[in-house]
Amino acid sequence: MKQWIACWNIFYKDLRAYYLKPPNISWGLLFPIAWTGMFFIRTGSGAENVLMLLPGVIAISILFGTTSMLAVTITFEKQSNGLDRLLLSPLPLELIMLAKTAGAVLFGIVNTVVPIVIAALLADLSGLQWELLVPAIILIAIVCAFLGLLVAVATSRVFEAQMVSNFFRFPMIFLCGLFFPLSLLPVFLLPLSYLLPLTYGVDILQGAVNGKHQLPYLCNFSLLILFCLGMFTLSLHIIRRKWIL
Repeated sequence: MKQWIACWNIFYKDLRAYYLKPPNISWGLLFPIAWTGMFFIRTGSGAENVLMLLPGVIAISILFGTTSMLAVTITFEKQSNGLDRLLLSPLPLELIMLAKTAGAVLFGIVNTVVPIVIAALLADLSGLQWELLVPAIILIAIVCAFLGLLVAVATSRVFEAQMVSNFFRFPMIFLCGLFFPLSLLPVFLLPLSYLLPLTYGVDILQGAVNGKHQLPYLCNFSLLILFCLGMFTLSLHIIRRKWIL
C-alpha cells in the first residue's frame, strides 16, 4: 500500500508541475481544433466528413500530446537530478516509470475529449461503437506514452528528445492510415506501416467510428499490448544500463 501511495504522489506531483500548466491545457484544446480546421481548408470538405476525420484527429491528439509532454518531463528531471533521487528510493523501477508515464497517458486521453465534442456538435455519433472506441483510446495513449518514454530515456536533453520523437511521429501521420487507407500506399511502404503501433490503434478507431477496419479487432488489441510491453521493457533495460551502475 505504501508503494502505491508513493506512486500516486509522483503522479500528482507531475500533474501539478507539468500537465496542469495553462500553456499545456490550452495547447491540448487548440491542437485538435487546428488539425480539424487544416483538414477542412485543405480538402474543401464539409461537416458531412467529420466522422471520416475523427479517428485521425483522435490518434494525432494522443500521439503528440503524450510524446511531447513525456519528452519534457523525463528529460528535464534527468537534467535536474530529480530522477536520480527517485531511483534511490525503495520503490521498484517498474512502479516509478509507470507513475511517471501515468500523467502522459491521462493527458493523451483527455486530449481526445475536444475532437469528440466537436464531432458531436457537427454529426450524429449514435453509431459509434463506444465499447471499442474507449479501450482503443486508452491503449493508444499507453503505447504512445511508452514510445515517448523510450525516446526520453534514450536521449539526454529536451531538444534531442523532441527531434527523435518527430522522427517517429511524422512518418506515423502518413503511414498509419490516419487520413487515408493503407491500400493507397505504395506496396513497398506497407511493411513499414505494419511495424508502427499506431497503425493498429487507428484500425480499431476506424472500425469503431466508421465500421471500416482491415484487421480483426483481437489482432489489433493484441499487437498494441505487445508493443506496450516491448517498449516498456526496452525502456527499463536502457535505464538500468545507462543510469543504474
